[in-house]
Amino acid sequence: MGTERRMDPSTCSSPVKVLDLFAGAGGLSLGFRQASDRYITSRAVEFDVPAAATYTANHGDVVYAGGIHEWLRDEDVPDVDLVIGGPPCQGFSALGRQDVEDDRNTLWHEYAETVRRSRPSYFVLENVGPFERSPQYQHFREATQTDGILREYDFHSSILNAADYGAAQARRRCIVLGHHRDLPFPGWPEPTAAQERWSTVGNALTRVRRSVTSVDLPERAVAFHGRDMPGAFRSDELHIGRNYTDLSLKRFRSIPAGGNRFDLPEHLKAPCWRRHHSGSGDVMGRLSWDKPSVTIRTEFFKPEKGRYLHPTEHRAITHYEAALIQGFPDDYLWVGSKVAIARQIGNAVPIALGAAVGNHIMSILRPEPANVGKRIGA
Repeated sequence: MGTERRMDPSTCSSPVKVLDLFAGAGGLSLGFRQASDRYITSRAVEFDVPAAATYTANHGDVVYAGGIHEWLRDEDVPDVDLVIGGPPCQGFSALGRQDVEDDRNTLWHEYAETVRRSRPSYFVLENVGPFERSPQYQHFREATQTDGILREYDFHSSILNAADYGAAQARRRCIVLGHHRDLPFPGWPEPTAAQERWSTVGNALTRVRRSVTSVDLPERAVAFHGRDMPGAFRSDELHIGRNYTDLSLKRFRSIPAGGNRFDLPEHLKAPCWRRHHSGSGDVMGRLSWDKPSVTIRTEFFKPEKGRYLHPTEHRAITHYEAALIQGFPDDYLWVGSKVAIARQIGNAVPIALGAAVGNHIMSILRPEPANVGKRIGA
C-alpha cells in the first residue's frame, strides 16, 4: 500500500467508494448517505438473506447475500475509500452468557482481511460497548502491529451514545475509527444534542396513530435469491401488533407511566418475579414520552424482554414505531417475516449516529480552500 491511492480531497464532488460489511438492513449505509450523497456503496456483504433483500430494496443490487468467508473466497475485493460495518456481537454482548468460543467472535479477522485487500483510507467498525474489553478487540489491535495484517493502519475507539447525536434512543455503541498510517486520526464527531435536549420517544412517534388494528403483514411477496419472501413493505405499513393473552393485557393495564414489573400486584406476577425482588427494572417497562427510548433490540415486540411497552397504550411498540425510534424513514422498504424484520430493525445502527460519523469523515475529505490541491497526508 502506498500514498498513491489515498483519497484526493481536491476533487470535492467525487464519489467516496464504500464497502459495507455485515450490512444488515442497511442502516449504517443509510446514515452515511444522509450525511452526504457522495458516499456510494461499491459492494455490501450480508449473510442473512431477508436482510440482504431489504438492503437491495433500498440501496440497489450491490449485495453479496452470503457469509464473508465465502465472499472473500469467491470474489475479488474492490479497492474502496472507506470500509464500514459491525461484525455480529452476540458472542461478547453484555446480554446473556458470554461465549468466548462463539464462532461469530472470529469475524473481526475477516473484517481486517477485507481492509487489507480493499486498501481504504479509513474504516469504521461499530459494535456493542463490551467489544472494547473483549479478547477480539485485543486481537484487532495486535493486527496493526508491524507483523500484523493491518500494519498499514492504526485505529482509536470510543463509546458513543446515539442520543448525543439526535437519535431518540439512548444506545451506547463502541465505534472503532481506523485510518491509513499516511493519514492523521480524524478525531470524533462532536455531540449535537446535550442531555437536556435529547430527542424523545414523543418526538419520534409524534405522527403515529396510537391504535393498532392489525397483527398481520400485508399479503405481498418478493423473489430474492431464488426465494419468495414477504415484502417489500414500507415502514409505515408495519404498524402491526400481536394477539395478547388476557393475562398479558391485565399486566399491561396495571403498569403505570414509566413503571415496570415491580408495579404489578402479586397475583399478576410470574412465579420467577415473585422470587426475585431485584434485577432489571426494564422488564415489562413502559417507555416515556419525554425521554429517549432504551436500546431497541431484536425482540422489542416482547415486553418481557425489556422496556418496550408503549408509553400509554396497553401493548408493546410496533415494528413501525421501533423503526422510527431507530431513525428509519416512512418509505424505507423491508423484506421478511415479522420476526425477520424485527431482527433487522433491532440490529441496525441508529441512523442519526451513522450520519454523525459519516458527516465527520466527510468533513475531513472537504479541505479548507488553502489546502485544495494537496493530498491528504501529503
